Amino acid sequence: MQQLPRDLSQASTEAARDLGDRPPATRTGSERALGRSPTGRPGAARPLAARTLVGRPEPGTVAICFVAAALERVIKIERAALLTRVGLSPALLQVPQARVSVKQYGELWRLVALTLDDEFFGQDARRMKAGTFAMICHAVLGCKTLGQALERSLRFYALILDDIAGKLVRQGSEAAIELHEKRVPGRVFAHEVLLMLLHGVACWLVGRRIPVLRAQFSYPKPAHGAEYRLMYSTNLSFQTAHTALVFHASHLDLAVVQNERTLKEFLRNAPENILVKYKNASSLTARTRRRLRQCLPGELPEFETLAAEMNMTPATMRRRLHDEGTSYQSIKDQLRRDLAISYLSHSDRSAMDIGLELGFSERSAFHRAFKKWTGASPGEFRRRLGA
Repeated sequence: MQQLPRDLSQASTEAARDLGDRPPATRTGSERALGRSPTGRPGAARPLAARTLVGRPEPGTVAICFVAAALERVIKIERAALLTRVGLSPALLQVPQARVSVKQYGELWRLVALTLDDEFFGQDARRMKAGTFAMICHAVLGCKTLGQALERSLRFYALILDDIAGKLVRQGSEAAIELHEKRVPGRVFAHEVLLMLLHGVACWLVGRRIPVLRAQFSYPKPAHGAEYRLMYSTNLSFQTAHTALVFHASHLDLAVVQNERTLKEFLRNAPENILVKYKNASSLTARTRRRLRQCLPGELPEFETLAAEMNMTPATMRRRLHDEGTSYQSIKDQLRRDLAISYLSHSDRSAMDIGLELGFSERSAFHRAFKKWTGASPGEFRRRLGA
């Protein structure tokens, strides 16, 4: 079996050939019972199985609709083979509530891009050939500010793509990355990919997440529109004149802090780090997750206690998490969701045991939360996976 390249620039840069193994893309913490030995029967060993010991990484998750979108331009006879190569069952495409790990989706992203020789997944009349993304990253390193880097990135994409174009708009205290379709309207995945690349690289360039104040889209709300609240912002609107991500204009004046050395690591971890909106290991969000991983069973700290441990007031910590685009409750909810999906997908433990492991005192509470996260009860989710 051909080995996947270690980063998106391998087709075009010498540096990509000597990069080391990719570290985990996301290292989420555990919920309050994480670290306790399973109370039920251990799950059978499977590829990419959930890891339940304190300190070990748990993958984030990506909705199955994005897997289907990435495969859309791949001929049907090859889709099953590509999914199998990254440890996914083709049957998952028939389960609307299914989710896959960020690592699996990142590997599929690279493999599809190589198969099509198109890092834009056939969403434009012209291919974005393998290696283009890496060269765009190299091109913006010489910029002094984020505003200059975004302008240069958008000019680069305008040279590559025919059907969609972006521009940077600054008005008063707000700025926006706008996308305008030129030929084929309604290609939702084209908007999603381009916004993902632009925003992900922007966050990396300045070493912090750039919170999105609001996001608007030129197309109707898609079936997976609920995902946008996590991807972009809770302030969403659809069927607008154009697609745009709006953020504080002051971010455009932030200095570009990356260099050729850090670019190698960024590309080595791409696209996983882009999919999770690149976060510094030193960010408060990352520190909070690390603290949760260290928790013993039943010892998940209260927010006020955690703030004191980090030498800040609850108000300060709440504000800083908000500035990073998240909250303490959001971190906990996302970890619970990802762990629950991993357990249900990769073990035969009962829903009751999983709920207890994640800190739910009642079976019904876990079922309600899981249905809110995925649209299905734990039992229904597992049955569809096994169908």
